[in-house]
Amino acid sequence: MCLGIPGKIIEINESIGVKMAKIDFGGVIREACIEAIPEAEIGDYTIIHAGFALSILSEAEALDTLSLLEEISDFNSELNIDTSEL
Repeated sequence: MCLGIPGKIIEINESIGVKMAKIDFGGVIREACIEAIPEAEIGDYTIIHAGFALSILSEAEALDTLSLLEEISDFNSELNIDTSEL
């Protein structure tokens, strides 16, 4: 199963003619291609999958999604479920 994770755009640049951005995932910073969402701006939240931005979403949607992911992680921890093999 693949999972797109919301992140916040903190920097936009161009690399070899490709629009790229630094994305903050709660303190973990990764670079992603944002060519598919040319209207993206610093401060926007986006869904990232495999290094590519798929869409822009509102801050409320992003925070709701992150909260749900945290709840799932907490639930799995309580049940001692090892998700690394899923």
